[in-house]
Amino acid sequence: MNAKNHDKRLHERQFVRTFFTSPTAVEGEEDSAKMIRSASGLRGMQAPDVWVPDNEDATAPSMRDEGAANIVEVVSENGDEFPGEIHPRVVWHRDSPETRHQGLKRMLSIADPEKGAVENLDGFVIPEVGGIDDWKKADEFITIVEHEHGLEEGSLAMSVIVESGAAELAMGDLREEMGKPTNNLERLFMLVDGEVDYTKDMRAITPTGNLPAWPELRHNTSRGASAAGLISVDGPYDDIRDVEGYRERMTANQAKGMLGIWSLTPGQVVEANRSGLPPESGRWLLDDGSQQVALESDGDTEVYTGDRLSLSEDGDGYTLTVGSDERNLDEDELSEELLDMVEYVPSMDDIVDSMEQFEEARDAGTGAIAMERAATIEIDDISVDVSNDRMWDEATYQASMTPVSLFQDVYEHRPDQHDELEELYSPNVVERATNVGN
Repeated sequence: MNAKNHDKRLHERQFVRTFFTSPTAVEGEEDSAKMIRSASGLRGMQAPDVWVPDNEDATAPSMRDEGAANIVEVVSENGDEFPGEIHPRVVWHRDSPETRHQGLKRMLSIADPEKGAVENLDGFVIPEVGGIDDWKKADEFITIVEHEHGLEEGSLAMSVIVESGAAELAMGDLREEMGKPTNNLERLFMLVDGEVDYTKDMRAITPTGNLPAWPELRHNTSRGASAAGLISVDGPYDDIRDVEGYRERMTANQAKGMLGIWSLTPGQVVEANRSGLPPESGRWLLDDGSQQVALESDGDTEVYTGDRLSLSEDGDGYTLTVGSDERNLDEDELSEELLDMVEYVPSMDDIVDSMEQFEEARDAGTGAIAMERAATIEIDDISVDVSNDRMWDEATYQASMTPVSLFQDVYEHRPDQHDELEELYSPNVVERATNVGN
């Protein structure tokens, strides 16, 4: 395949929202496989798009051989019913031939057709990769596994954890390397950030000892995935009680095109599974000078209930106070001022409705149409009408298609979530969302 085509997805799944790891063997337990056995039973919104039985960092070195055996046992027994993809993580290290050999041996064991697990495996996750030559070694080892067991070449996907500066730079080489006859790098599926080891590799220091935010790494991983037709996934958010922080992280990632995130608990899986999907109802947000606050809907009116804004009538005009700043405005100026302060977050129904309107106009020969968004904003019992027009053309339509495409991918590949999606949106909206754009 020509490298210029590698911005096209090469795998059946076009989106991955959730990357959930669980230890393959727990020391001191009567059933050392209890964690992966439990994970294999997850369904609906608690089940990830990609489940990673983790035979690397999550499993003690002394337990990893037992962990590999546990993967075979659990996946062969329960993998056929698991609703997501299954990609075990094995040991690897760019600087250690011995570690790489251990990874090869365990992949050979896990993928042995006689043991019954490989038919439910979708690929392997390779950690601690370095430069592009190291990625090729991992690819070659998986090719060896396929040849050894009579599997179709390229049938096992490969995902990597970006945990070093060398791996970050290697993402820029993928477009040139993928598709060459000397490798099978087209098996690549996900690029996953590993900020902890990346911080160690970069020798970064923070005053508190907390991890740096590394927004550049997340941007580079998203860009590398986009350029090579892969899926980008953010690393773990280890403060598992900080639900709001997890949501903020996902919102920031999604603005970079990184729609997947590592999940450490079934609770995080639920949050991440829902996060990338459009909300069930639209809402207006108002920037009060310090933060965006949600307005409360009261019939056809959106009510501001905060204390940073106040509005009063002043003769023929109005006085709008934002913090300590007073602004004397006439009716038109007030409307324009508030229009600059508010934003609308569209629901799934809103997005689909706009797309349907554009498709109808386009099919009738119109290349661009104006979409009006209007609201009545109430502050201190004073109502102000605001409205604006947004031009929709083909580019706007395609950009708006991304969250709908995500929904369609989920609906196609996760039938275990159909009931929850219909409860969230209503059967009518779900039907329209699955049909729009087709």
